[in-house]
Amino acid sequence: MTSQLPVDDRLASTHADRWRDPKLRPDERADALIPLMSLEEKLAQLVGLWVGADASGEGVAPHQTDMVEHTPPWSEAIRHGLGQLTRPFGTAPVDPVLGARSLAASQAQIVAANRFGIPAQVHEECLTGFAAWRATVYPTPLSWGAAFDPELVEEMAGLIGRSMRAAGVHQGLAPVLDVTRDYRWGRTEETIAEDPYLVGTIGAAYVRGLERAGVVATLKHFAGYSASRGGRNLAPTAMGRRELADVILPPFEMALRLGGARSVMNSYAEIDGVPAAADEDLLTRTLREQWGFDGVLVADYFAVRFLQTLHGVAADAAAAARLALRAGIDVELPTVDAYGAPLAAAVRSGEVSEGLVDRALRRVLIQKIELGLLDEGWQELPADVEALRFDDEANQAVALRLARQSVVLLRNRDGLLPLADHQRVALVGPVADDAMAMLGCYTFPLHVGVHHPEHGIGVEIPSLREALARRHPQLTHVPGTDITGDDTSGIAAAVQAAADADVCVLAVGDRAGMFGRGTSGEGCDAVDLELPGVQAELVRAVLATGTPVVLVVLSGRPYALGDAADSASAIVQAFFPGQLGGQALAEILTGAVDPSGRLPVSVPRHAGGLPGTYLTPILGRRSKVSSVDPTPAFPFGHGLSYTTFEWDDAEVSDASGDVTAAPATWPVDGEVTVGVTVRNTGARAGTEVVQLYLHDPVAQTTRPVVRLIGYARVPVAPGGAARVSFTVPADVTSFTGLHGRRVVEPGEVQLRLSRSSADVVASLALRLEGDEREVGHHRELLSRVRVEPVTGPAPEDRP
Repeated sequence: MTSQLPVDDRLASTHADRWRDPKLRPDERADALIPLMSLEEKLAQLVGLWVGADASGEGVAPHQTDMVEHTPPWSEAIRHGLGQLTRPFGTAPVDPVLGARSLAASQAQIVAANRFGIPAQVHEECLTGFAAWRATVYPTPLSWGAAFDPELVEEMAGLIGRSMRAAGVHQGLAPVLDVTRDYRWGRTEETIAEDPYLVGTIGAAYVRGLERAGVVATLKHFAGYSASRGGRNLAPTAMGRRELADVILPPFEMALRLGGARSVMNSYAEIDGVPAAADEDLLTRTLREQWGFDGVLVADYFAVRFLQTLHGVAADAAAAARLALRAGIDVELPTVDAYGAPLAAAVRSGEVSEGLVDRALRRVLIQKIELGLLDEGWQELPADVEALRFDDEANQAVALRLARQSVVLLRNRDGLLPLADHQRVALVGPVADDAMAMLGCYTFPLHVGVHHPEHGIGVEIPSLREALARRHPQLTHVPGTDITGDDTSGIAAAVQAAADADVCVLAVGDRAGMFGRGTSGEGCDAVDLELPGVQAELVRAVLATGTPVVLVVLSGRPYALGDAADSASAIVQAFFPGQLGGQALAEILTGAVDPSGRLPVSVPRHAGGLPGTYLTPILGRRSKVSSVDPTPAFPFGHGLSYTTFEWDDAEVSDASGDVTAAPATWPVDGEVTVGVTVRNTGARAGTEVVQLYLHDPVAQTTRPVVRLIGYARVPVAPGGAARVSFTVPADVTSFTGLHGRRVVEPGEVQLRLSRSSADVVASLALRLEGDEREVGHHRELLSRVRVEPVTGPAPEDRP
């Protein structure tokens, strides 16, 4: 029922010294404020407002026009306050300094319009950097996964967060923690990897960086979005509880416990007929009651109304609001709709309890208090606002480092790479001279900037041709084909250029976009994993010339390379490496930088059929019971260097540090340490990525043949060595057992020190001993890693 407490300015004034008192805890201040607020004032804190989102035509998402057409004008929308301001920098190009000043002026209007002087919380997209004009464009998340470097991702997120906070932004809608399950899904580029451990560790690092900069990180999309049938955007998800618990949910647990994220965004998905936005079991019982999350749960854009319009589980907006609020969604984004007048009417009629409104409001107010938004002086612009820049040297330096580390060398037959200065090089392919081929769909230039060409891109983005021409004097360029379409008229010229060259660098791949306006990105799903357009025909024609070919794939998903997987002399994969990706690629092709990236997703051999990740039990692999061989051309974790490495002295030690004989004893509530020595036997410095996998040959449910449980980037000088040790808690072997509970099961297992999921260097046998042990959300989540330089003679020189 509607609260009967009197609401007037005198009561607010009487309690002002309490809810404004910074010496009180945030929850105490929120509890003091809530009884003073009218229903309209409460609901105003539970909605966003998207100014400038009333456009129509090709620049907007499907359903967007319908959803925003009833948004009230500014003065009416803010008269009772406002919960969030949606993307003031990310809706149209705005100069950083003018944008910060304009945002401050808008906040002043919001404060003046409501009785309690509460400003809005401001959110922006930040998946590949602050999604604003003239902001550094970082590599896309698949590149983060390819780098296998959480520390660098955390550094990147810290820089992104500092730019956002300096501009007056409080919340970032990142990271994406969806584990990719079907590469045909257009948003594969936004995922970090096909492995939950890699997604979780990298994602948690991003969260730490953003949160330490004072920006609220928003985990998305909770949960199951990436496992849709057929890889189609928003399609239903068919998933058992074990896949949900063991593959989809762990990255979110990691990012909450190890990163400290303060916000979560629901998934658009429906799992077994229940949309996530209405799933009380997922959003409240799992996320809040079991995991203890006490932050703010925000709706993905229009997800509340989608319960009516797309899912058909609500008859009208009021019913949609009731379902979402009861499930646990606190704030409706991007703009006021179901949580506005429809929810107000439902509360007044008794259809929705005001207690649910107060529950969500309390979380929103606590977070605003924690951000300092209810304290005096919160809206002061920084004294150096005139010097505000989003694309500075510090951001560019980290963007370049991450791009370099993310490029994966898949093959290098006969040492074709790096290119020699004297070689005549033909650069062929539709993405070779396309700066936008470096960018993912949620980068500002592609997400927003393409609709405002009069403003320009805002940052410098050298194409591969431009970057390579600076480093290689004998370069000719012929595009050959477009990224899409069926025009083959340029292939003959490309073939001739390749035939006349000593080496052909053939660059193929994607153009990111939104809702069918690209070949990768949100709503740009694929029917198979063939290269878009007629690029596969171009590849076959160039390979037929006999000229050695370096195939460069710039894409948002892995593509089946067909004959090229065997015929190309060298293959380089980059997943939208950002504004300095062209430079990074050119440096690696010419040998200025040693490649060190590893595949965060497998590269399939065949374009057709249902793609499968490496996380599969025995019958998901090649077998005699099927004529289809799903073995990938290049497996998860694969990647080469220009130097060579040898591994030796692999061993396992118990908790006391004593080396034990196989099979080593491993208590179900204990830990063991495995180690290996990595030696650089080549002539140049390089970085090896040591990967640790668990193999559980017999379990109460079918298990993946191997799954990643640890990794380390190991830089080694030529002739040098490093000792890599993993301390592994038994908890990381846990899985969802027969009765739906997560257990550590006793029995024989192997820890495999590997170069990739398919390239095992050493397999160490262990026996988990003790009674079956149930573990939960507070289990140990990580293997601890230690990398130490090795001194002394190499093994062959030892006595």
